[in-house]
Amino acid sequence: MNDIKDAIRQFVVSKYLPGESPENLKDDTPLRTSGILDSLSTLGLVNFVEERFGVSLEAYETGIEYFDRIEDIAALVSRKQQAGA
Repeated sequence: MNDIKDAIRQFVVSKYLPGESPENLKDDTPLRTSGILDSLSTLGLVNFVEERFGVSLEAYETGIEYFDRIEDIAALVSRKQQAGA
């Protein structure tokens, strides 16, 4: 699951936090509730996750309870991959 976390972290840093060190974005840093991602950038992250990891996310899975912290997103991706979604 660390590969998933690293890919998500790299995407967020390169796309939405240019110049920031990836090490400063922790697994438990809230992305949406802290203001790092707004609604449009969240859609960009959803598209990245679906394309990069070959999963399909339901609308409810992109809510804050599942899609706010890197560790939560990685766990969601891992569950979806194991389920063959």
